[in-house]
Amino acid sequence: MRTNRADEIKTSAVPKISVCIPTYCGGLTIGAAIESVLAQSLTDFELIVIDDGSTDNTRAIVESYSDPRLQYFHNAKNLGPQGNWNRCLELANGEYFKLLPHDDLLHPQCLARQAAALDADHQQNIALVFSARDVIGPSGKRLTRRGYPNGHEGPINGSSVMRTCVRRGTNLLGEPGAVLLRKTLADKVGPFDATNPYVIDLDYWFRLLTHGDAYFCVDSLASFRVSPQSWSVTIGGGQDRDFIHFAKRMYASHSASITATDMSMMQVTSRMNKWLRLAFYSIFLKQK
Repeated sequence: MRTNRADEIKTSAVPKISVCIPTYCGGLTIGAAIESVLAQSLTDFELIVIDDGSTDNTRAIVESYSDPRLQYFHNAKNLGPQGNWNRCLELANGEYFKLLPHDDLLHPQCLARQAAALDADHQQNIALVFSARDVIGPSGKRLTRRGYPNGHEGPINGSSVMRTCVRRGTNLLGEPGAVLLRKTLADKVGPFDATNPYVIDLDYWFRLLTHGDAYFCVDSLASFRVSPQSWSVTIGGGQDRDFIHFAKRMYASHSASITATDMSMMQVTSRMNKWLRLAFYSIFLKQK
């Protein structure tokens, strides 16, 4: 059933939030992603879908929605994940920015909860807001929940977050759908960098955290879908290699935040996390 709340929509000249969905052959799941955005309790947003040359029915699905907040763009040539994510940054007009992969979902209160945290931060000490998230399978069944270790609702020192991520050898802030940031800070930080593809999102979160702290929403406000077609699953075998290379780059440029002890722990935890993820995928992706 299509969501249509056109009569209830209250928009501003500059939308509060830009939600951008970069997609490539996302026909199986992009409808659910769009529905999850249109069902948000906060209605002051623009939804931008940027199609990177899909050859399936992605375009037809997107164009079946009549909501005036939804815009569809089709790249003249395939830009790849990094290029398409950066095109999202280029086209976003909102005060705040969220990137939502086409197979992920937002929970109905996601935008309202995360925007409220940034609105209350008058000194702009918060670089990004992130939340716990549900991991769902191909059919949308909830498989598990991920959050920040021992995390409580509220701000967390940016350097501490970076150090903890390195020590644990993983992205504790979460996938793009779980994160909201100021567009002005994104303009200052610059484009996404896929030097280490598996951690393209964490690389960006670290660059944001050099300008402020993180704010953690303890409730699950987004869902991250794993399926055989997921980019994160497809490149999964190189997870530890990418994370180690990324951590070395961060250590070289952020030695005040990341220590040699953190790096030593990371060598073990990043490899362990790769095998745990691959085992998780092999077990749970068999479920419908």
